[in-house]
Amino acid sequence: MAKDILELLDHVKWTSSRQVHLVGISMGGMIAQELALLEPERIASLTLVSTAAELISTVGYLAHLRERINILIPKSIDKQLAEIKTRVSSTWLAAPDSDGGFPTNGDRFAAQELKKRMDTKGFTRTGFILQAIAAAYHKKTAKQIQELAERVGRERIQVMHGTIDNLITFPHAEILVRSLGGEEAGIKKYVFEGKGHYLPLEERKEFKRLVERMIEKTEAL
Repeated sequence: MAKDILELLDHVKWTSSRQVHLVGISMGGMIAQELALLEPERIASLTLVSTAAELISTVGYLAHLRERINILIPKSIDKQLAEIKTRVSSTWLAAPDSDGGFPTNGDRFAAQELKKRMDTKGFTRTGFILQAIAAAYHKKTAKQIQELAERVGRERIQVMHGTIDNLITFPHAEILVRSLGGEEAGIKKYVFEGKGHYLPLEERKEFKRLVERMIEKTEAL
């Protein structure tokens, strides 16, 4: 998938040095790592959100195995919605809809997920399973992540993660930041207390501010 992105960048002539500001969320963050390793000199800034260099068990082997199997078990739409709502904070779900039109954020979130699941051509079960497999097999060693940081430039990299993320748990962010060289080496780390997996939803304004600030900073380098 990283190579697909490179083909697209080449097609639109975004081929200059330090031209691409890359933001990767969840599995997108894994793809962003692959892309940054393939063409580090083209990366102007790299924002890794709710992602990992490698998925590991942070809850014990049996609990981890049960979670992974549970992802693949077919469920009723009500159970699917209830499960996916656990990936964001209850306070955000209960708050008034940020965009208007729905009583709460939770109502909008459920409607969007329901619409997605009804699109059986765009969001197939096969595609979902393949995505889960791709994420499970993504692995970047500490050496590879260190190489990424050195070649992209640590001053160009930031990591964001929510402390109650139950899809890619918070310890993954700590491992990623450490492998990149740590805050003392210039990596920016942003911890969102009490927030879940979908930070651009829960922390829209702050997320936007941090990405824009990184872009402005690296454009001046």
